[in-house]
Formats: sequence, structure tokens, C-alpha cells
Amino acid sequence: MASRPVVPQQIRGEAVVGGGKQAKGGAANRRALGDIGNLVTVRGIDAKVNRPITRSFCAQLLANAQAAAKAENNKKQVPVTVDGAAPILDAGVAAANKKVALPKQAQKKAVVVKPKPEVIEISPDSVKEDRGKEEKCGNKKKDGEGASKKNTQTLTSVLTARSKAACGIAKKPKEQILDIDAADVGNELAAAEYVEDIYKFYKEVENENRPHDYMDSQPDINSSMRAILVDWLVDVHNKFELSPETFYLTINIIDRFLAAKLVARGELQLVGIGAMLIASKYEEIWAPEVNDFVCLSDRAYTHKQILVMEKKILGKLEWTFTVPTPYVFLARFIKASKDSDHEMENLVYFLAELGIMHYNTGITYCPSMIAASAVYAARCTLKKTPAWDGTLKLHTGFSEPQIIDCAKLLVGYHGVAGKSKLQVIYRKYSSSERGAVALLQPAKDLLAVNGSSFQ
Repeated sequence: MASRPVVPQQIRGEAVVGGGKQAKGGAANRRALGDIGNLVTVRGIDAKVNRPITRSFCAQLLANAQAAAKAENNKKQVPVTVDGAAPILDAGVAAANKKVALPKQAQKKAVVVKPKPEVIEISPDSVKEDRGKEEKCGNKKKDGEGASKKNTQTLTSVLTARSKAACGIAKKPKEQILDIDAADVGNELAAAEYVEDIYKFYKEVENENRPHDYMDSQPDINSSMRAILVDWLVDVHNKFELSPETFYLTINIIDRFLAAKLVARGELQLVGIGAMLIASKYEEIWAPEVNDFVCLSDRAYTHKQILVMEKKILGKLEWTFTVPTPYVFLARFIKASKDSDHEMENLVYFLAELGIMHYNTGITYCPSMIAASAVYAARCTLKKTPAWDGTLKLHTGFSEPQIIDCAKLLVGYHGVAGKSKLQVIYRKYSSSERGAVALLQPAKDLLAVNGSSFQ
């Protein structure tokens, strides 16, 4: 077994052969010091003898080192020839000779030849027994030097791997995010290059023009009256065959105006007419005329009253009508649902209209939340798997636990829509033109799910 290398140290009283100095201890002491590995200066030539020293066995090591030095001197000597002079022997022999005469010129031209340090194996029985543990540890380190750290398994890593395997996490494949705009790259109307920035802007500003909870500040109206007004406006919207954008903007205008101004019960329907007139002018190519609204209201309001109310709304809202409504998010989120079809699309719009008709969801939740919840509830109703994937989470910005509460409300509205007094939305989506999605069985399983169980 190889012993530890020992750094040679200069001992006081060292013998300098040929220099005129002599150690106090005599030749025997010089010989002993030379044998244990100290530097011996022989006429300007430093000979370094490498001898290992163990702390706990200095006495025994000294005896072994002396025997090893004698055997080494007999086997191998390093001659140094200096300009025809006699060769100089190894440091151990040179230390034994007190004086070796060399001329001064030869000393200057002397060539130092240093032998490579050799490691002497010292393996007495006592050393083997006491250093067995240290040797065993050293061999383990050498054997494991080439092993990679990644292959080393700790108790924590083993327990983590077992926990993941038990939960099914380790075998869960990575979700693939689909590029929903890849098919619209060549379509200039789709604005595929800017669509992500557009919806990022919508998400940032959707709360700026969002109405606050105003019903407690309105002494003459309540949430049931608002639901009756929305149900009637759905019927007016269908008769005029207006675009969906017009309907959602109309509801936004009504809520913002009611949040900013007190309205009497007799003027609530007039507010709805004025809001739809403004939204039609903003969204439609051919907007309905004022006289059309007079006829639809059964002449409850005159031409002048409608125009006055329109002017009040415009002034109170400061002509701000470029706002993100639930419809802009519905169009995007339905597209993110990769397996959507006409049935899925109609069901999403049915649930969204039920949501904005009820005050609790229409005011409590932001437009993007209502849209995402409608898509999630529709997927659960149609038993689409998975109900919520990475693509929907990316484009909606909501995780499954975030939308579960709003989705439960929408499913609850779907369950009681057929028995409700307000039947316009239910009849609208019970027709074959809309796929009769209102007649589908609501996702009752979703109502029994605890939202905290989702991850």
C-alpha cells in the first residue's frame, strides 16, 4: 500500500558536507536525520530523499525507514559526473561520507540530477490493523471517482420518485400547446401577427371600464328588474338580427350607466333602448332607426325621449365605447378549444348569455372570466376530455381552480332555465337553428366537484 508523501523540512543542525560546518550531534545523528528524509547538502547539491511519516507510528516508522534506506542505497545510486571527477553517489551515501573534495571549478559546473521520488511501501502488521479503516475509505473514493453524480441516489430522491409514481405524476406526459393561429397566417383579416398583443391589451384594460356593484345604490330598481330588461333586449336583438357584438356592448353600456347615475323604475326600459341604439350605431353597418324602437316598446316612449336618453348616456360615459366585452374573449377562447364545433359554439354562447343576464355573474366576474367559465362548462356538459388543457390555460390566462366557481353558477342557470319565468334565451337556444343546446342535460357532475380538489 502506498504511504502518504511527506514534505521535507530543514532540520536545525543539518550537516553541510564540504562547506566547513558540522552538526552538533555527530556523524551518527547526521546519518539518522538523513535516513528519515531530511535535506542533506552535499557540496552545493541538494539531495531530496522522500520518506513517508505517519503521525501515530513515528517510532516504528523510523526503524522501517532506516532499513528501507539501506536497501535503496544498495539497489539504486544516482551518479553525478562533474568534469572528469569521480561520480557523486546518492544523498544517503553522500551524507555518510563526511568530506568529498571537489575543485572549485567543478563545483560551479556541477550538474544536479534529481531522481524521481519513489514511494516506499511500509506495511507492518500494526500499521495495517490501525490504518485499515482509512485504507478502506481511500479505496472507495478511488473506485467511485469515475462515477457520475447523477447516478448517486439519495434517500430524498428515492422518496420523491416513489411519491410521484404513486400519484401518477411521473408517467404524466407533457401537455402539448397548440398554435391556434397557424391556419390564419395567410388571412389578413385574422391579424395573426398582432392577435396575441391585441388580447394581451384586452386583458390589461378589461377592468378599467368594468362597472362596479351598483345595485345597493339604486333605490328604485333591483337585480330582478335588470334580468327582465336583458331578457327583453335578447328578443329585440333577435328581431333586428343584430350581431353578437351589439348585444354584449349593449349590456356593458347599461351597467356602466346604472353604476354612474340613479335611474327610476319607469326609465329602466328607456335606458335599455338608448344603450342598444348606441351599440347598434357603433357595431352595425345598418343600425335600426329610432322609430323602430318606438314600435318595439309599444310606444311607451316617444322619439324625443329616446334621443334625450341617448344623449345622457353618451355624456355620462364620455363617449367611451371601445371596451372589451365578453364576446371578444368568447371568440378567442372557443378557437383555443381545439375540438370545438357548432354544437360547442352554440352551447358556449347560451351559457354566456345566461351569465350576463344574472346580476351575480355579470357584475361579480370580469368579461374574460365569464367567457372562460362558459367554455369550461360547455366542455364539461359535452363531456370533452380533458375539460381544461394547456392550450386553453395559456390563451385564457386562467387555471381550472380559478374558473370552477363561475362555471358552477353557469351550469346551475342551465339547469333551471327551462323552469324560469324568463324564457327568451332558453327558447332561442332550443331551436334547431342553434342546435337545441338548451335541451342538453347540464353537467351535474361539475356541481358536485369541490373546487379545492383541482390542481
